[in-house]
Amino acid sequence: ECGWGNDSHGQNSTKAAVRACRNAIEFNSIPSVQRLVPEGYDGLKLDVLLAVPPKYRDSLDLTKIQEVFPYGSIRFQIQDGGMIAPSGIAIERLGDSNEDMVVVCAAVTVGY
Repeated sequence: ECGWGNDSHGQNSTKAAVRACRNAIEFNSIPSVQRLVPEGYDGLKLDVLLAVPPKYRDSLDLTKIQEVFPYGSIRFQIQDGGMIAPSGIAIERLGDSNEDMVVVCAAVTVGY
């Protein structure tokens, strides 16, 4: 499943990545996992590919992003990508240091 997320103010790549991961999985349900996967939900292996603008890659907090997923073991892969778009305004009280809007793309695959 694929998703995208952005942080319009604050240039927070983690916030954008959390939103991208939620967007990728929010409409999915796997009710038969207990019958199909050895060890059930705990036996799931999730591969999460995140495309993050290089300028904001170093501030990515994978521990916070991992909290999006309620079960399974997670392997992250990070690649250059996503987008930096102009928000049109920098609002200091919202944490802006510039007018960048950070966009992150996510692809989540499930296996066992």
